[in-house]
Amino acid sequence: MARVRVLGLDLGEKRIGLAVSDEDARIAFPAGVLVRKSERQDFAALRKLVEERDIGRAVVGLPLHMSGRAGPQAEAARAFAATLAEKAGIPVDTLDERWTSVAAERSLRETGRRTIERHGKGVVDEVAATLLLGAYLERLRNAPKP
Repeated sequence: MARVRVLGLDLGEKRIGLAVSDEDARIAFPAGVLVRKSERQDFAALRKLVEERDIGRAVVGLPLHMSGRAGPQAEAARAFAATLAEKAGIPVDTLDERWTSVAAERSLRETGRRTIERHGKGVVDEVAATLLLGAYLERLRNAPKP
């Protein structure tokens, strides 16, 4: 894959967790949270982030049921990904995120600090986005080369 920064998004009703890769798309870094306001404002803020950070691709977490079935939230995530691709002008994929929030909370608990209480629930969204992006980057690296 050519050198490109990748944006990871963990969608929530109130916040969107953000993570960005290095330009070699090898390492995922936490990039904060976007507090949701309106669809227009959210996409404008994401488009600005894509431009400022020179993002060339994105991945949106796909909240499937534990059975693997897609429900209304998964369909909303797919629609969000399609709209982001259109508005930001970059390819946007989705990736199963069933375990990212659980893993993020576990990771924060293991720090031995009261991270969530100190920094708010947004830190869980940010860590979940980072874990999601890390899994996506690993998948890109291991994909068969054409």
